[in-house]
Parts: sequence; structure tokens; C-alpha cells
Amino acid sequence: MQRSLILLKPDCVQRRLMGAIISRFEEKGFNIIAMKMLNVTPELSKQHYAEHVEKPFYPALESFITGAPVVAMIIEGLEAVGVIREMLGATNGLKAAAGTIRGDFSSSRQMNLVHASDSPESAAREIALYFNENELCGYTPTLTPWFKADDE
Repeated sequence: MQRSLILLKPDCVQRRLMGAIISRFEEKGFNIIAMKMLNVTPELSKQHYAEHVEKPFYPALESFITGAPVVAMIIEGLEAVGVIREMLGATNGLKAAAGTIRGDFSSSRQMNLVHASDSPESAAREIALYFNENELCGYTPTLTPWFKADDE
């Protein structure tokens, strides 16, 4: 089982697409084991996007991510990191395939609705920025046997 940090970004919250996007993850069979709404501070933004802080586009990115609340989630499941990134589609919503979250709902490179961890290592780092261990609520849904074979 892998975990990924998901952020429903300010544009997702403002456009009231949270439920539609959460449903996609649930319908795929992933478990949401933690979720909360919060305002990203400039300090948290700098930690989260540390690799971009010195880049020319960072001030606009920080202004965007701190401009309205986000919903942070930890999603758990088989090959979660890669599958979720495929579900999101290309970063630029105009280039994302139809049927992906960004392809269906986004028309922007920056306002692309959702952040998802890009590797298990990034997921562990990002999860630690947004959640304490005591905020995680792992569980096994009764439907699990209908999502995957016992040997997967």
C-alpha cells in the first residue's frame, strides 16, 4: 500500500469541485485516511514548494496557494502515487486528456485544481508537513475484497 498527499487547491475549493474530485478517488477504490481544510501559510508554502522558492514563478505560486483554503488529504491504496497522478492528467489542464480530473475540470497550468505527491519519498515528506501521525485514521473498508484480488 502506498500513500499520497493530495491538496485540493484554492481554485478547487472556490469552484466547489471538492466533492466531485473526492468521489473520483473513492470510486477508484482508494481510502482517504486523513482529511482537513486549512489555510496554507507563506511558511508552509515555502516548505512544501522548497525546490521552487528561488524560481521566478514562485511568488505567484505562493500567492495562489495561500489565497484561499485548501483541503489536505492522505490517500492510501495500491500503487497510489502513480495511479493518482494518472487520474489527474497533465499539469496544464488544456493539455490534459479528457476523462482525467484536470482534463475534465481545468483550463490552466497553475490553477489545476489538485496537487498530488510525485513519488513515495515526496509523499512521506509532504504528509509530514500537513499531518501528525495521530490524525491518520487507517481502516479496511468492507468492500475491499471487491476492489482487488487477495494476492495483490
